[in-house]
Amino acid sequence: MTTVLPSAAVPADGTGHARAQRGALARLWRGREADRPWARPTLLGLLLATALLYLWNLNASGYANSFYSAAVQAGSESWKAFFFGSSDAAGSITVDKPPAALWPMALSVRLFGLGSWQILVPQVLMGVATVAVLHAAVRRRFGQAAGLLAGAVLALTPVAALMFRFNNPDALLALLMTVTVYCVLRALEDARTRWLVWAGVAVGFAFLTKTLQAFVILPPLALVYAVCAPTTLPRRLGQLALAGLTVAVFGGWWVAVVELWPASSRPYIGGSQTNSFLELTFGYNGLGRINGNETGSVGGGGGRGGGGWGETGVDRLFAGNIGGQIAWLLPAALVLLIAGLVLTRRADRTDTVRSAFLVWGGSLLTTAAVFSFMAGIFHEYYTVALAPYIAALVGMGATMLWEERARTVWSVVLGGTVALTAWWSYVLLGRSADYLPWLRTAVAVGGLVAAAGLLFAVRAGRRAALAAAGLGIAVSLAGPAAYSLTTVGEAHTGSVVMAGPAVAGGRGGPGGFGTPPRAQTDNGPGGRANGRTQPPGQPGRGGQGPAQGRGQMPAGPPSRGEGGLAGLLGGASVDVATAARIEQDADDFTWAAAAVGSQNAASLQLATGEPVMAIGGFNGSDPSPTLAQFKQYVADGRIHWFVSTGGGMRNGPGGGAAAEITAWVEENFTEVTVQGTTLYDLTAAS
Repeated sequence: MTTVLPSAAVPADGTGHARAQRGALARLWRGREADRPWARPTLLGLLLATALLYLWNLNASGYANSFYSAAVQAGSESWKAFFFGSSDAAGSITVDKPPAALWPMALSVRLFGLGSWQILVPQVLMGVATVAVLHAAVRRRFGQAAGLLAGAVLALTPVAALMFRFNNPDALLALLMTVTVYCVLRALEDARTRWLVWAGVAVGFAFLTKTLQAFVILPPLALVYAVCAPTTLPRRLGQLALAGLTVAVFGGWWVAVVELWPASSRPYIGGSQTNSFLELTFGYNGLGRINGNETGSVGGGGGRGGGGWGETGVDRLFAGNIGGQIAWLLPAALVLLIAGLVLTRRADRTDTVRSAFLVWGGSLLTTAAVFSFMAGIFHEYYTVALAPYIAALVGMGATMLWEERARTVWSVVLGGTVALTAWWSYVLLGRSADYLPWLRTAVAVGGLVAAAGLLFAVRAGRRAALAAAGLGIAVSLAGPAAYSLTTVGEAHTGSVVMAGPAVAGGRGGPGGFGTPPRAQTDNGPGGRANGRTQPPGQPGRGGQGPAQGRGQMPAGPPSRGEGGLAGLLGGASVDVATAARIEQDADDFTWAAAAVGSQNAASLQLATGEPVMAIGGFNGSDPSPTLAQFKQYVADGRIHWFVSTGGGMRNGPGGGAAAEITAWVEENFTEVTVQGTTLYDLTAAS
């Protein structure tokens, strides 16, 4: 039997489809029926403002960290290089991290061509997504205002404004860690197994982003779930075991493929000394970061007395230039964490409000402890991992104290927290004497006024209390907002980057290796004081735009050693004549050139669009290739040029294979000088 519908049920003119579209847009704008009318529009406004902030002046950084940009370029041309995270399309050596963070950027470049925006826009989208996920996590239990405050705090954290516009793995890691906490909080609501499984998926991919750092927050998350989830203990433990298995599957599948793949037909694992990803995971990128024993590293550790990576201790995150990256609201977050736990001390075991404080607070404390005491490689920008945890605690805690303001003790705590934040902002702003001195005074005065208003909020009436609260938020965010605006207005390139202005007492230069303090140095990692670069030229050389895979290396003043390139933590400039010489007959070779150190090779590769072998990997100290392997490559006619690094990178920081190869080339081949760069034609023996 056929049912005939009235013609009005399916409008022939498509008006029904149009009405459905309008309805979908209305729901997007309005949000859930239970939400207040302003809730969804303000969220969309926050996300739009975050996107605009992070997109502003984005192309000023050019290729940002050329080390990763070269791998992105390689992955956009070769699926094998894409899978392994190879530094070049021919597959000589990988970056010293798993490849997950490279994949979104490589797909973008494959679709839209090579350029600054194509590489960095995926990072911006990760930043916007992190704000959205954080907002959703906080809003579920603490309301729309708390979610908006948390999102704004995250978006305006200086190190977030830096790293969500930069192509290091930390942007994706921060997003995945925030997703992990969100999923655990959802699981704590009703003990649904699927949410723990999704958390395991996120942690697994976080492991493929930055290895063991993904596991730092797992102890507090697992402990809180084991104690607080609303189900029986055996079921809780079984769910955690399943989540652990999920982590192993989604984090281990790529590792298994790499370890089982014949080493002779895949790239060398950069950062390892034995061509093993497991060694990289538990050595250079793992325990070596904690105890400072990093084989193949260029410096490290030193404990409390200082060292290549700065002093360790409980005050590390507050000291020097690190404080201005992340610590603006860290004291407030700690105070509000304690306040939240006190307020929920008598709640039921399964209370989700207390669980939220325990999860976010536990994540903050464990990550902060690792960063404070790790003796190995530590960079200021690592602290972006703390930003979502701090932002969540501020949003949750401030909202809870606002609701409790009728009780004198909590109005005092709320006002005191604002005063503490204003004082700390005054201190941080004072570390850069010439940086907006008026703002320092305004923050101090405004903080005292807001604190007093909150202290007498009940007596003053609701309007006065709201005005005091608004002033308190503005004062608390003024310092980090100023630093963030400064950050997005400048170019950042190289491997060591920092947000905000130069500060007194900061660790300057490339990681502190014998360089003057940051505020006094003439040449930071990118070739300009303060670790930032002069605005780089846009990709594109001699009519060959970025879509063709070629571009002038975006760097500041040329960075060269004696007769060659010399970039360890930042890429070196490549002139047009040198790039043109390397491109000659490049299609006849597997590698157009070879150079010691990944940054040097990346500079050449991005300038020419041709595969360039990075001898020794990032530090120039990996035994890849060996002298015997390099000789065989030359004998087989697979490498055209050897580009001298000269100066400090001449033999690689660790000597070894890189030194042997350099010496052999210099003894057996004739040098050719092009615009001050020394090349050796490996097809013509001397």
